[in-house]
Amino acid sequence: MKLSCHCGQIRIDLNKRPDYVNECNCSLCCKTGARWGYFHPSEVAVEGASSSYVRDDKDDAGAEIHFCPRCGSTTHFTLTESAVSRFGNSLAGVNLRLADENDLVGIELRYPDGRAWSGEGDFGYVREARILGQRTG
Repeated sequence: MKLSCHCGQIRIDLNKRPDYVNECNCSLCCKTGARWGYFHPSEVAVEGASSSYVRDDKDDAGAEIHFCPRCGSTTHFTLTESAVSRFGNSLAGVNLRLADENDLVGIELRYPDGRAWSGEGDFGYVREARILGQRTG
């Protein structure tokens, strides 16, 4: 799957489709407008220079959010150095709002309650998941 930011400066190639997509309601995900798909870093190829942001409202932010310095699109995240030291370089996130939704048909879209998440254990969910590309109601 090939994705890009709005202006095309940052391009992302994915070797596979994600198992699911998260549309989290935490302040960071809401304000960046991201729907995250999760991958091993070896499955994600990013071309183009990005700017990045690490939130400072958490004692240990685990993700460094990347965005295009030209058009402002949130593109992906990598783990921070402290997260890599704890978990290894095992996870990368890609903003799948950059994808054509037709490429995501059949994938489950989940709605984790990041606002209420303590940072430990599993997420709760704010509503029932849906399958992308299927009509609701």
